[in-house]
Amino acid sequence: MNAREPAFVSASRSARLRQMLVSNELEFMMEAHNGLSARIVREAGFKAIWGSGLAISAQFGVRDNNEASWTQVVDNLEFMADASDLPILLDGDTGYGNFNNVRRLVRKLEQRGIAGVCIEDKQFPKTNSFINGEAQPLADIDEFCGKIKAGKDSQSDENFSIVARVEALIAGWGMEEALRRAEAYRLAGADAILIHSKLSRPDEILEFAREWAGRAPLVIVPTKYYSTPTEVFREAGISTVIWANHLIRAATSAMQAVAREIHTSETLVNVEDRIAAVNEIFRLQDADEYSEAEDRYLSSGRAAGSAVVLAASRGKGLEAVTQDRPKVMLPVAGKPLLRWLVDAFKKQGVNDITVVGGYRADAIDTAGIKLVVNDRHAETGELASLACALDKLSGDTVISYGDLLFRSYILRDLVESEAAFSVVVDSSLTDAENASVRDFAWCSAADDRGLFGNKVVLRHVSSGQEASSAIAAQTPHGRWVGLLNVRGAGRERLQTVMRELQARADFASLDMPALLNALIEAGESIEVQYVHGHWRGVNDLEDFRRAGDFAHGQTPLAASVGGADADAANGAAQ
Repeated sequence: MNAREPAFVSASRSARLRQMLVSNELEFMMEAHNGLSARIVREAGFKAIWGSGLAISAQFGVRDNNEASWTQVVDNLEFMADASDLPILLDGDTGYGNFNNVRRLVRKLEQRGIAGVCIEDKQFPKTNSFINGEAQPLADIDEFCGKIKAGKDSQSDENFSIVARVEALIAGWGMEEALRRAEAYRLAGADAILIHSKLSRPDEILEFAREWAGRAPLVIVPTKYYSTPTEVFREAGISTVIWANHLIRAATSAMQAVAREIHTSETLVNVEDRIAAVNEIFRLQDADEYSEAEDRYLSSGRAAGSAVVLAASRGKGLEAVTQDRPKVMLPVAGKPLLRWLVDAFKKQGVNDITVVGGYRADAIDTAGIKLVVNDRHAETGELASLACALDKLSGDTVISYGDLLFRSYILRDLVESEAAFSVVVDSSLTDAENASVRDFAWCSAADDRGLFGNKVVLRHVSSGQEASSAIAAQTPHGRWVGLLNVRGAGRERLQTVMRELQARADFASLDMPALLNALIEAGESIEVQYVHGHWRGVNDLEDFRRAGDFAHGQTPLAASVGGADADAANGAAQ
């Protein structure tokens, strides 16, 4: 923060815009077209908003030639002003009519807290300057000067700014005419001059700036000559640069990509993790009271969620890449495997996360988590690690393996389950003859892939610590993916079963399937949430390689549309 920023922030919106226009520093404005984009501009760090005529008309779905009425534009600006405290300079086209329209426009803009308006010297109704600009007639100089004078005489706020936009270069009238018009508009009272060009190089803008010689603040819109280094504008003495239409264009390309993907795939699975979360929209809507409203109107007595992540392992088969870190800290698509899991929990409102470390626990990133350590990880199994966190269980709790990646709906549906115990089973993996894979699940019914099937409960999970049983001789219904949700009174019942298991002589070697089977033997009902792929575990080097492909399928669509590996697109597991 520089020395002048505190005073700048405390000033009125119109005063802040005026300070930007007359500043000795090069200033920047970003386009916004509705309340949401106005808030995004503010959060990005910009000091002012350009209320783009093109963008506002586009979000209405009409052409940029005054098809949206000036009252509709002003109503839209009111939402923008409410959503952000930044000064807004409206792209006011030609002023929406003659001098009288400009007078009324200025009064209405001031009433809504808009800091200024830019009007251009074309005839009403206008057409966008980049559409056959040479054929568009310019306004009479005296008539346009009358609009400027009428606007200045109508403002009640001395800092409200009127920027005069010169279209002579766009219309092909030449540099001399552009300078003549700009000087007339300055003498009529314009607070700044916006000089426009459609060339891909800034040559005529720089020539204008040299000839103009700082007679009044100069504003530019480098939409066409965007490759020009910004330092060139500083050296030319430009006052303000407007990035004029880039948010509406970015939103358009993202919406087109998402719409095509959903239409083609007929599912939301491939896009949900790559677009803004609904909670992010709530945040941008300034819905801080939303959670309180949920408690007030949708109270269910559910406590805040917590999670326990079992992450003590070095990783059998991964020794080549885990010399200095545990498996959960292996980098997957740019961030550690554990961070993917923690971020997934936090996305579902599960913020109280305990990680049980062991091998190289000192290398675990503890940001956003609580770390406990199983000091005997080398000679004990998963339940010994879970026992280290038993006193951390509070409220509804998800117990998870630490090497998982999954689509967000899997965790969302799990934590929303009303059952005391619920697990996720992948019905696409039933090859029990693969001796290297454990955690096969036998259930009360197979996955019929129906949306609203009958309740299915877990009967048995294969464990590395057990002999084959009668049920294990049958074809399994899928594979438990390593996620267990414990809700309500189920927490105390799980702790009771854990204490009973701890009394066994072989407790140190027991794994998570042993706990699930013990719960079943104790009479507990464990509901099954079937999935068909859409997750991945990391058990060896090949899994590690393919995990990156899967994770890339969760990256925002703005980074890559359709760039996900076929594993992610098809929802393949391991």
